[in-house]
Amino acid sequence: MLVFNQLETYLYLALILFAIGLYGVLARRNLIAVLISVELILNAAMINFMAFNRFVAPHPAVGQVIALFIMAVAAAEAAIGLSIIIAVYRKLKAINVEQATELRG
Repeated sequence: MLVFNQLETYLYLALILFAIGLYGVLARRNLIAVLISVELILNAAMINFMAFNRFVAPHPAVGQVIALFIMAVAAAEAAIGLSIIIAVYRKLKAINVEQATELRG
């Protein structure tokens, strides 16, 4: 049974999310799956900041402000990433990572 009143529990949860996101970035070939994996990595970072904010930080607003910045970066990354994926799909008629490397040069 998980006890959510210890720092280690939040760190393990963030580690699991980060590992799933890293696996998705490295192993997936679909650009949308890679984008979702990057979102998981950002969520793991946000959980770390909020956990350290709750248990360690002297001022409670520090972690919350950083979490808001992470949310803003995640929203911008999703919008720009989806627009790039749409542009790649219009050009190549596929969203495979290997086919997207043909855009070089």
